[in-house]
Amino acid sequence: MPNIDLAVSTRRDLNAALHALPANTNETQWHVANPDGAHALAAGVNAPVTIEIDGHAGYYCAGMNQQATVIVNGNAGVGVAENMMSGRVHVKGDASQAAGATAHGGLLVIDGNASARCGISMKGVDIVVKGSIGPMSAFMAQAGNLVVLGDAGEALGDSLYETRIFVRGTVKSLGADCIEKDLRPEHVEILTALLNEAGVEGVSPSEFRRYGSARGLYNFHVDNASAY
Repeated sequence: MPNIDLAVSTRRDLNAALHALPANTNETQWHVANPDGAHALAAGVNAPVTIEIDGHAGYYCAGMNQQATVIVNGNAGVGVAENMMSGRVHVKGDASQAAGATAHGGLLVIDGNASARCGISMKGVDIVVKGSIGPMSAFMAQAGNLVVLGDAGEALGDSLYETRIFVRGTVKSLGADCIEKDLRPEHVEILTALLNEAGVEGVSPSEFRRYGSARGLYNFHVDNASAY
């Protein structure tokens, strides 16, 4: 198992080694020590490996991830899993703003809370936050699922497209064109699968409310001008 100590090696050394991995690599378990909040850790990885970061990560950790499993044993800064395409990113602490921003696929799990704009412009990723999320989360979110076991801040789902939002706690306010919708059997199935994949136990899908787009802003209409 490769062990990279960032007190000795550089972040560039780490990412260069990860980027050089072939698709059939047998170096599948990586451990990163002493991250000390460094930015862009394990960014741009495209290999079926597991990378465990033992401590806090800075901005854009696991950005553009493909295939890899990245585990952060601490908190993560702005833009964790930003533009992720596939794989899994697991933050065992809290995440700062824009977690999972523009991500196209894969699963992002945050054990703690996520700050503002969680899931902004998400394009197919699944995000499970076991704590609460901040304001303007899922802004202009286009596809995928956002699951929140705690509460949601102001303007949830503002200018939402087709992302499904499930919140177990309270929602401070909904953004423009975001409304509560029925939790149908197909949504219970999706939610059950995501809770299981995120390792959430003892929580029933029936405890959640579903929010989605009212589809009133898809096309410009003068009656909606004040909402643009």
